[in-house]
Amino acid sequence: QAQLVESGGGLVQAGGSLRLSCVVSENIFSTYSVGWYRQAPGNQREMVATITNEDYARYADFVEGRFTISRDREKNTVHLEMSSLKPEDTAVYYCAADTPFRLLQPTRPRYWGQGTQVTVSS
Repeated sequence: QAQLVESGGGLVQAGGSLRLSCVVSENIFSTYSVGWYRQAPGNQREMVATITNEDYARYADFVEGRFTISRDREKNTVHLEMSSLKPEDTAVYYCAADTPFRLLQPTRPRYWGQGTQVTVSS
């Protein structure tokens, strides 16, 4: 059974940093790529970053070098290191797993976590 569990969200001041983690069940972690997405109130869900099994990473334009996605194979975990956070980064952040093609569109991944809230105060 596929399982993804996010953690690490919270309240941070603008300019601060957070590290999100997504623990992925082994069968999913070893098979699929993983992505981070976010959804702010009233907005559509958008892709933040994705990483393949070969550690090829892709980022949304709005990341502008502030975030880093990485895989920890020993812990079946994908991290999203976020720095220089802005109030507009406030959203629920989700991780998802699927093929790289499906991860390109936020509506297509089949396996999702429950989300973690990130709030950036000004």
